[in-house]
Amino acid sequence: MTQDTVLEVKHISKSFPGVKALDDVSFSVRRGSVHVLCGENGAGKSTLMKIINGLYQPDHGETLIRGERVKIDSPIKAGELGISMIFQELNYTPEMSIEESLFAGRWPTRSLGRIDWSAIRSKTLQLLQQENLPFDPETKLKALSISNLQMLEILKAISRDADIIIMDEPTSSISNKEIETLFHKIADLRARGKAIVYISHKMDEIFRIADEISILRDGRVVETRARADFDIDSVIALMVGRALGHGYPKEEVAHGEPVLEVERFSGPTGFRDVSFRVREGEIVGFAGLVGAGRTETARALFGLDPGAHGTIKVRGRTSKIGSVQDSVACGMVMLSEDRRRFGIVPVRDVKENVTLASLAQFFRNGHLHNAMERKKVTDICERINVRMPTIDSPVGTLSGGNQQKVVLSKWMLCNPDILILDEPTRGIDVGAKFEIYKLMTSFVKERKSILMISSELPELIGMCDRIYVMAGGRITGELARAEFSQETIMRYAMNMPKAG
Repeated sequence: MTQDTVLEVKHISKSFPGVKALDDVSFSVRRGSVHVLCGENGAGKSTLMKIINGLYQPDHGETLIRGERVKIDSPIKAGELGISMIFQELNYTPEMSIEESLFAGRWPTRSLGRIDWSAIRSKTLQLLQQENLPFDPETKLKALSISNLQMLEILKAISRDADIIIMDEPTSSISNKEIETLFHKIADLRARGKAIVYISHKMDEIFRIADEISILRDGRVVETRARADFDIDSVIALMVGRALGHGYPKEEVAHGEPVLEVERFSGPTGFRDVSFRVREGEIVGFAGLVGAGRTETARALFGLDPGAHGTIKVRGRTSKIGSVQDSVACGMVMLSEDRRRFGIVPVRDVKENVTLASLAQFFRNGHLHNAMERKKVTDICERINVRMPTIDSPVGTLSGGNQQKVVLSKWMLCNPDILILDEPTRGIDVGAKFEIYKLMTSFVKERKSILMISSELPELIGMCDRIYVMAGGRITGELARAEFSQETIMRYAMNMPKAG
């Protein structure tokens, strides 16, 4: 350990039923540096960070803060030691206000222990103004987008003035402008001597901000070096431990008749006169900046948000979709960008989550056919390569990427014709991304169709046959594959389709 080392873990091991999450891991972070931790989903990154933050206790090993051995038995203890963490999975209370959330667990008090709400309001306004976030402190969290919630989590961690800040995929659901704001803040924190542990799968981010990089695979640290001693190919090779195909596994698939036709679709959540079509065997992308109306359109189309109007035709027949059940009955399903809130039931096991939307097919004469259910779940999870101890494991204990695969398994079991994917690779490592891309290709080869919303332009360009671009709640452009370029898409996304 050097004099500048502020955090060090030695020989940490942690097991859960059926899986060894961490195996003799040692890791350290220097003051005034950004140490990037990367690895595939399930490699042990989040487990290690939860041990450092006091959520988990290690089976073996020790943690040192500023050279002193400590026992971190709760997040409160971690906070007292100067550790703050931004979680990849947003755990928030929808009915809480912004100001309540920012100061939860550390509310200032007045005489007789009463909460000092005026002080909370004043400090909240100061923090929001300091970070240029145009929010009302009394706004309920349920009214905010995933992007806004993520920015608040970042603000909350930074506001605690911690010496060690752990950021688990902090840019997974924020805009490019917000990413730039975050990176400026990270540079400022580094200059002030803070130690930052940064978990990311995005190679451009890793090589932009890292001082050191550690790579985990199968619960072990396989390499730690200075950033200058790595390149992108070497990082991916060490993360995955196997060869991946180059680029995107896009295949040419013949397109048939329109499967989904949407005309003059408008809704109270901010999209207007949206018209598009998706044909058999086609992957259609939706691009746009945060707030463009892509997710709102998809949610209304899937029946999650009521009040939309327009014409929806599925395989040529006009369909009235007023609920999720109506959509599923039409053969259309959706993987939401907020998997924790709309995709999984964290306290239930994998089997229950996977069969949640298709339970009726496992009943015979009023009784659940358990053996059939278990076989179907096992088969679909193997096909989608869900990494888990068993199908009886609580889904909330799986990594974010494997939770995403569980949601995908749930919808695949419904045998849909149309699959809406909203940010399907958010927070997922390069290996798991490649697996999802291959599943998408297999799906459309079965004469089915995909509508994909993504903020990552390279994956839209790499996987789509056509791309619609939205801005201000409207479609501003439609591009054929031959017309794809990041510059063209961004011009339409800013509602400036013509150069100059």
